[in-house]
Amino acid sequence: MTLPFITDWAFYAVAVPAVLLLGISKSGFGAGFGSLAVPMMAMAVTVPQAAAILMPVLLVMDLLGIAAFRRDFDRALLRFMLPWGLLGIVIGTLSFRLLEARWVAGIVGVFTLLFLAQRLLFPPRVDGASAPRWVGALLTATSGFTSFVAHAGGPPINAYVIPLRLTPVVFTGTMAFFFFVINLAKWLPYAWLGLLDWRNLATSLVLLPLAPLGVWIGVRIARRIDQQLFYRFVYLGMLLTGVKLLWDAVA
Repeated sequence: MTLPFITDWAFYAVAVPAVLLLGISKSGFGAGFGSLAVPMMAMAVTVPQAAAILMPVLLVMDLLGIAAFRRDFDRALLRFMLPWGLLGIVIGTLSFRLLEARWVAGIVGVFTLLFLAQRLLFPPRVDGASAPRWVGALLTATSGFTSFVAHAGGPPINAYVIPLRLTPVVFTGTMAFFFFVINLAKWLPYAWLGLLDWRNLATSLVLLPLAPLGVWIGVRIARRIDQQLFYRFVYLGMLLTGVKLLWDAVA
């Protein structure tokens, strides 16, 4: 009898570090680099399947985040961002119906490489000027779209929020609540698109214990490892996975 969850060892070879990296980014250390999780898992499964498998894992991580920062978030900023983020989810839902899976993979690859280029060429500065509201709306909608397609909403929203000079705790708490709502809103369209099948959900349960472990590792790493070295490894991973997904789209 075939087991309901994925049993291929090659899948778990990329899925385990992907989920751990996602947890590390949720801890506040390396924020935004959880966008690498789906491209990594897409080396073994399709992008839509990888995104669906991560849904329950993200729910656990989000609940841990809002529990830790339940009093530390910017309500006015959330009221502005959430409608635009939800609009991005609508665009992402329509894109799944209009695009083939390989083109979705290509879009994620392009965004991954663009985010990498933005980080390297125009690194965000806490003392930089704040972007106008229309730019914030565009970046937030882009965050909702990339979050829906591949749980890669961190980089565009960070590009808008980091220059606002929030304290680290308020920044992390605001992002925790933003992505809790965004990720929760993705469940219904994911089910409508047929992505939440029993095999994906069973595989999610296998990976679920890694969710709190990844957050815990993130806290430990933040205190011990040199951040510059950590980011160099992440940049290399983003480059390789972005190129790989583009190759899958055109080959």
